[in-house]
Amino acid sequence: MGRVTSKDGTSIAYERQGSGRAVILVGGGLDDGSENAPLAAVLAEDFTVYNYARRGRGESGDTPPYAVEREIEDLHALIGQAGGAAHVYGVSSGGMFALEAAAAGLAIDRLAVYDVPYDTSEDAPQRYRGYREQVAAALAAGRRGEAVELFMRLAGSSEEDVAGAKGSPYWPGLEALAHTLAYDAACYGPPPTARLATITQPTLVATGEGNPLYDSAAEALLAGIPQAERHVFPGQGHVADPKAVAPVLARFFGH
Repeated sequence: MGRVTSKDGTSIAYERQGSGRAVILVGGGLDDGSENAPLAAVLAEDFTVYNYARRGRGESGDTPPYAVEREIEDLHALIGQAGGAAHVYGVSSGGMFALEAAAAGLAIDRLAVYDVPYDTSEDAPQRYRGYREQVAAALAAGRRGEAVELFMRLAGSSEEDVAGAKGSPYWPGLEALAHTLAYDAACYGPPPTARLATITQPTLVATGEGNPLYDSAAEALLAGIPQAERHVFPGQGHVADPKAVAPVLARFFGH
């Protein structure tokens, strides 16, 4: 476990493994880096991989007030730790922050994202505004479990899925990360078209198979990012098999 200090003094924890060109993994909602750990192990055969806990998660610190810019500064600090430039792979909402970092001009060599949850539907702005308000109210009242339930329903979970999760041994860990749902929600909604157009890096826009939300978002990214290319992982869901993902990333990142 290593640590790097972000611009606002927040300590960001990461695990480093492997050797070669640097690749930084950016996790999604309710993830402290654990979800990307299996992928990090496979990619470490070809790259130096930095898998970090985003602020407020795991061993990383959390300094209020929150802003998306703080997450960009965290990634900037990690890139500095990696030698001043790195490839970046962002999963789900982590892809949103990776895209924002690229648009902000960070020294990202090549960028890859997977299942980025932008929403291109007409009612998206209103719907996500309501979600942000509901999550904020639940967290302000200390109802962390309710915030997790709101997120699960937003992600398409059934009531049966929610009930099963609440009865599982994983639920306390999800509640512990509930406050970070407000962080991810800051980027939810329609694709930020104007900022996407400023991304100059070669960008791999990847999805699993058969999810209309992610497919629609991917097409918007493909249209908006000048050097974007598309990839679909056959048979993969939102949490993709590292053995399927790693070879594609290795080719794209130029191993």
